[in-house]
Amino acid sequence: MQRRATIWILGAFKTFLSFGIEAIAKLIPINFHLQKLGGRSQLQAHSLPSSHLIQSLIDSSHNASTSHHLALLNSLTSHQQSLIKSHLVNMDNRFNEIFSSFTPLYSELSPGHRVIDNFSDRFFFNLHNKQKDNKSCAHQLDNMIIELSSSPSTAIVVTDASIKNDIATSISHMHTHNKPIAKTVHHTVHVTSTEAKLFAIRCSINQASNCNNISKIIIATDSIYEAKRIFDLSSHSFQAHLVAILAELCSFFLQYQNNSIEFWECPSHLNWSLHKAVDKETKAFNPILVMN
Repeated sequence: MQRRATIWILGAFKTFLSFGIEAIAKLIPINFHLQKLGGRSQLQAHSLPSSHLIQSLIDSSHNASTSHHLALLNSLTSHQQSLIKSHLVNMDNRFNEIFSSFTPLYSELSPGHRVIDNFSDRFFFNLHNKQKDNKSCAHQLDNMIIELSSSPSTAIVVTDASIKNDIATSISHMHTHNKPIAKTVHHTVHVTSTEAKLFAIRCSINQASNCNNISKIIIATDSIYEAKRIFDLSSHSFQAHLVAILAELCSFFLQYQNNSIEFWECPSHLNWSLHKAVDKETKAFNPILVMN
C-alpha cells in the first residue's frame, strides 16, 4: 500500500526499491510507523487518572494510591503471566520510559532562588590540565588529599559509575579525618550513562552534606561534564536529578556561610590510586537482571 502511494508521489518507476523511494519521499516504513503508534498508545495510558480501570490493572508498585484489583498483573502466577500477550502487559513494561516533564516552577530554578544567583562563590571546578602528563596530574591530586584530609571539617568523596547488562552501578568512597572510609553502593536499571553519573554525584553530595561538622566537600570524579550540568538551567530530561542536587547544595550552603564544594576532575586514564579503587569496584560488579 505504501509502495503504491510512494510511487504515485514521486512518479517513479515500479521497478524502484521500496526503501529507496520511501527515503526520497521522506516516508517512514509502515512497520516502523505502526510500532510508533503502538508505543505512543502504550505510553498514553500512563496519563490516565489513578482511579481509571486500566491503572488499577497495572503493577501496584507504580500506583500506590490504587486499591488491589483481583486481576492485577502482579497477583497472577508466573504461568498465567507467561500466557498473557496483551496490550496491557506492554503498557506495564514501558513504565521505565516515563520521565517527569520539565517544569520551570521549581524554586531551585527560579531567578533569585538559584544556587548560581545566591552562592556563585561557594562552588568551584578544578579541571584536568591536558598539557601536563598523567603522573603530574595524579601527584596534584595526591597533594590535594594530603592537604585537606587533615582537616576534620572536610569530606573527600571519590565517585564513579558504570553500566553493565543494562544495570547501572554507582559507588562512592568518602574520606574524612580520623574515620574509616564510608562506602555506598547503588544499583538501578534502564538509565543512560549520564543519568548514572549524575545519580552517583547526587548520592555523594547527599552523603557528605549529611555528616556533622562538614564545611567543605570535595568531589573527585571522571564525570566533570555531568557535574557542570548541575548548574545548567536549560530544559533537558535530567531535571529531576538536578533539582534534587540543587536542593541539597542550597540547604548545605545555608547552614554556614563558609560551606563550599569543589569538583575535581579525575579521568580514568590518570590511574589515580583512590579513583582507580572505586573504578575497579564498579566494574567488578556483575549484576544480572532478574524479572519476576
